[in-house]
Amino acid sequence: MVAIARFLNVTLIIPKIKPPFGLIQVRILKELPPRLKTKVELGMFYSLPPVSWSNISYHLHQILPLVQKHKVVNMNKTDAHLANNGLPLEIQKLLCRVNFSSLRLTSQIEELGRRVVRILRENGPFLVLHLSYEMDMLAFSSCIRSCNDKEAEELARMRYAYPWWKEKIIDSKVKSREGLCPLTLGETALILSALGIIMFKFILLLDKYMVEKEEWPVQKETVLKPSDLRFFQNHISQMAALDYLVSLESDIFVPTYDGNMAKGVEGHCRFLGFKKTIQLDRRLLVNLADENKNGGAPTTFRKMLNMENYHRMSISLGVF
Repeated sequence: MVAIARFLNVTLIIPKIKPPFGLIQVRILKELPPRLKTKVELGMFYSLPPVSWSNISYHLHQILPLVQKHKVVNMNKTDAHLANNGLPLEIQKLLCRVNFSSLRLTSQIEELGRRVVRILRENGPFLVLHLSYEMDMLAFSSCIRSCNDKEAEELARMRYAYPWWKEKIIDSKVKSREGLCPLTLGETALILSALGIIMFKFILLLDKYMVEKEEWPVQKETVLKPSDLRFFQNHISQMAALDYLVSLESDIFVPTYDGNMAKGVEGHCRFLGFKKTIQLDRRLLVNLADENKNGGAPTTFRKMLNMENYHRMSISLGVF
């Protein structure tokens, strides 16, 4: 709404929420001027639910004339209002600035997040590894390369339990080879070791995952006391918010899949301007990992990775 108000050059009224947007060159008021306030109190105002995910021309040609005609327009539905793509650069920048500047977490989440970061910082730089291995994601994508037969059957039953899900039969091997599945923990460990990133002693694993080597990686459940997480148990969104905060403070953020969490953190890191995110080429790395899976060491995988990079550069430069 702030970006829309800026583009249309209209005043935005936010009666109940304190706007934390800072200097964004948008006029924001908590109440209407007296000459319009009485009219609104009597219910004499125009109200409409705007079209979700609409482009900027919709607001210019549909919304602005209504504001000019009625003077006051009540938008009774503002979530997912403006489309993310195809916006003027100025509005896109403002949209990012407003979203990230206005993002606030509860004091409890921020305090616990700072504590996790402080504990990790005591041991040097740390990398946040985000593994997207939630049950629903695995079930509906059929990314089961790391699952045994029993687990694969359970995930298939979960997918078939939803009649509205049209894609029932999925070739998981093809999806994995095409880079459409998240990397497994073993594949990610091999890749990070080959890249030399294992020197970051503490790696925070965000999603729940069975880890055989307890010393690697480190999870928030291992750096905090159970009592610290007591109020977050069974609150997925709050746990995700805690992960988000710690991810922003990391030296390197590495997602194994480009889901919503990964995109949000990466975008926020770009907005801050000095945070590092590593996007792994899943299609390339999965196939290399498969070639190296028969007992190959990280050094062997590193050589394969270097050869692949050299081959790519040679093709782009016309050198064979």
